[in-house]
Amino acid sequence: MTDNPDNGVVAVPHRLLAAVERARILDAPAEAVAKPLRRLFGGRAGRSLRGRELGHPLHPLAVTLPIGAWLCSSLLDFTPGTESAARRLVAIGLLATPAAALLGAADYSGLDVRQRRVGLTHAAGNALAAVVFAQSYRARGLGLTGAGKTLNLFGLLLLSASGALGGHLAYAQGGGVGRWQPGSAPR
Repeated sequence: MTDNPDNGVVAVPHRLLAAVERARILDAPAEAVAKPLRRLFGGRAGRSLRGRELGHPLHPLAVTLPIGAWLCSSLLDFTPGTESAARRLVAIGLLATPAAALLGAADYSGLDVRQRRVGLTHAAGNALAAVVFAQSYRARGLGLTGAGKTLNLFGLLLLSASGALGGHLAYAQGGGVGRWQPGSAPR
């Protein structure tokens, strides 16, 4: 199926993404996460972490390092003799993850109900992917290079699905769009 405005058919991936934003079962846990984050990120520091000075959210900038490191580590997995470099890249991705998560949490604190459903699922997917990459790093350290490579590919699949949710949140739902434009309410 294609996303063709001429025939009104919506692509299956878009329907899956939209289903997450309609999943009311996520409301209680999403609010349970959002409530303390609103308190934590409600002041000036929170506005800075959400990108006020830059004029747009910082989270999308911060995710480029772990994503890039993990993608490059998988590419090196297909190049003989680069096992050590691939493992170091997995570690770089893991070290960069907390900053990306902190900025994502700051953004999450200002989302509406439907956006929080997607944001919670996005965060859970990213957390699971990080655990898989950590296991990849561990396996490589134990000399289980094949397992480390396999785990890396699985982590990339999880990260891709979670990234699609993040894209849906940003582009389809407008999470963070226009937040710092003149006349918009400060959040």
